[in-house]
Amino acid sequence: MKKIQKTLLTTALATAMTMSATAQASLSDDKVKIGVLADMGGVYADVCGPGCVEAVKMAVEDFGGKVLGKPIEVVSADDQNKPDIGSVKVREWVEKDQVDVVTGLVSSAVTGAVTKVLTANEKIALISTSASHAFTTKACSPFNAHWTYDVVSLANGTVKPMVQSGKKKWFFITADYAFGHALEKVATGVIKENGGEVVGGVRAPLGTSDFSSYVLQAQSSGADVVALANAGADMVNSLKTAAEFGLTEMADVAGLLVFTPSALALDPDVSAGMKLTTGFYWNMDDQTREWTKRFQKRNGGKIPAMGQAGAYSATMHYLKAVKEAGTDESKAVMAQMKSMPVEDFFSRNGYLRKDGRMVHDMLQVKIKPASERQTVQDLYTIEKVIAGDDAFLPLEKGGCGFALSQK
Repeated sequence: MKKIQKTLLTTALATAMTMSATAQASLSDDKVKIGVLADMGGVYADVCGPGCVEAVKMAVEDFGGKVLGKPIEVVSADDQNKPDIGSVKVREWVEKDQVDVVTGLVSSAVTGAVTKVLTANEKIALISTSASHAFTTKACSPFNAHWTYDVVSLANGTVKPMVQSGKKKWFFITADYAFGHALEKVATGVIKENGGEVVGGVRAPLGTSDFSSYVLQAQSSGADVVALANAGADMVNSLKTAAEFGLTEMADVAGLLVFTPSALALDPDVSAGMKLTTGFYWNMDDQTREWTKRFQKRNGGKIPAMGQAGAYSATMHYLKAVKEAGTDESKAVMAQMKSMPVEDFFSRNGYLRKDGRMVHDMLQVKIKPASERQTVQDLYTIEKVIAGDDAFLPLEKGGCGFALSQK
């Protein structure tokens, strides 16, 4: 009996020592290294950019600065909204600098190029700010985690109720690259499914400064709604031009992707009453306000855009998964991420689906007029909470091969 007990004790100790050694040895380069890639100075700088870097650093600090006893390092770079620049930088990160995971990721065109590099190197992409739903459908990957929102959730939240309310004729002013094309395509599908029609559209290059010709075409279309399938400074400039030309008096203007910095930049007399969908609002409840207050202290007093809050949430979930998995090996970490719920100040009722879509509640909101705002940053009235399973494209409709083949 004593011999059996001794054998069992010896085996248990040996197993524990082996597991401990494996966990320590499995951290690549004796650290976890997080890369934040975003537009740091262009049209999308305010929606992610330096704010995403700060949000990721906040997550690392809140986690304790270490995981499995090893340090966590954050590096960042400006992709200038150019796919070639982004992919070259990420290739350098993973092949030379031992970066384990990349987040930020704003322009869908850049993200498309970058995720190919990451997948080839079996590294995880925590997509916080890109809109295209391709990364969990036709361009899905076992290493993609698409966190904050996508074009499907935006269209379901904003377009569908407008068409159902009688706004049947639509005209698009669309950003002329992958994100804009995807948003217009999905929104068009929602419009037609609900008995509406698209009466025209134009595509404007990213960073367009003069939207007058596009607005004039929208004005002559006879549309009930002019949909702005753009974002950031482009959305702000196109809406300002629409107001200057009187388009906002003739038709509803729907911002299909409006970040809080953009909403702040708009005159309330122009934007009041605009309905939109967002993955996060800083003033929703005590949890969001508490995190926002801390974020503002290190971000020049600016309130967070949803991609910045999403970058924090995704980074924290990733680090928790590394700890639980006992390794930063991507397949093991991703499996752990998909096994844990995502419940924090950002995500309510959240979970990371097989195809990499992080499903969580979305918010349908309306921009407040100046008379209803308690502070300058008190932007939205929350009109409806949309359950994640209703907001995002169902797994079985996405066509993601590896996810559909999993039992």
